[in-house]
Amino acid sequence: MNPGKVYLVGAGPGDPDLLTVRGLNLLHRAQIVVYDQLVNPALLEEVSPPTIKIYVGKPAGRHLIAQEEINRLLVGYARRGYQVVRLKGGDPFVFGRGGEEGGALADAGIPFEIVPGVSSAVAVPAYAGIPLTHRKLASSFAVVTGHEARKLQDSVDWPKLATAVDTLVILMGLGNLPVIVPKLIAHGRAPQTPAAVIRWGTTIAQETVTGTLADIVERSAHVEPPALIVVGDVVHLADKLDWFFPAAYNHGIHGFERPSELARA
Repeated sequence: MNPGKVYLVGAGPGDPDLLTVRGLNLLHRAQIVVYDQLVNPALLEEVSPPTIKIYVGKPAGRHLIAQEEINRLLVGYARRGYQVVRLKGGDPFVFGRGGEEGGALADAGIPFEIVPGVSSAVAVPAYAGIPLTHRKLASSFAVVTGHEARKLQDSVDWPKLATAVDTLVILMGLGNLPVIVPKLIAHGRAPQTPAAVIRWGTTIAQETVTGTLADIVERSAHVEPPALIVVGDVVHLADKLDWFFPAAYNHGIHGFERPSELARA
């Protein structure tokens, strides 16, 4: 039997309309779809029977299925000749473990393809009216994980990042925000630096909390994951560039309904 093929597909940041055309075409043709927690359910509606859908989500702090088991699933189905879509939130290669899964497939001799997705690192701030770069405010940005900020062997060089870039985007860092903020301030970032916490960005549940490093922990205390953090002067633009009104949009992969002036008021 000829082996199947595995497609590591980025599902985008939450808004189903941000799935790429390539990703949508592969969903329509898939025989097996292995999907994550943050994949919008609307995308799964594009999968037709008898396609098998397998959930392998990893809620924060509760890994229901080990990464090694996911790797074995992908390899096993492909060896049986199936066309497999591994549907991952955001982009597979931006904190999505796509490199690990691709490596496992390569080691097993399984054909695979990487289908990039729109990363939450850039899309979520954009939906909150925050450009990561701006000719007058920011010429550099970095994207880091805040997941390990409490560990002694934190993989992020916070002392260097505190002042090395204009805009800092922190993924998976909400729970560690009370630890991250003091690190940034201690290593040179001004307490009055603007900061934002954006929950469920690009979806109808989007919520944005803005403040400064001095008060963002207190202001966002009620926010629960998933959320993304932006630190930098570009956060000042959020009010002026706030274009996204979740309640006024009809979401779905068949397109937006533009908000009326009444809905925006």
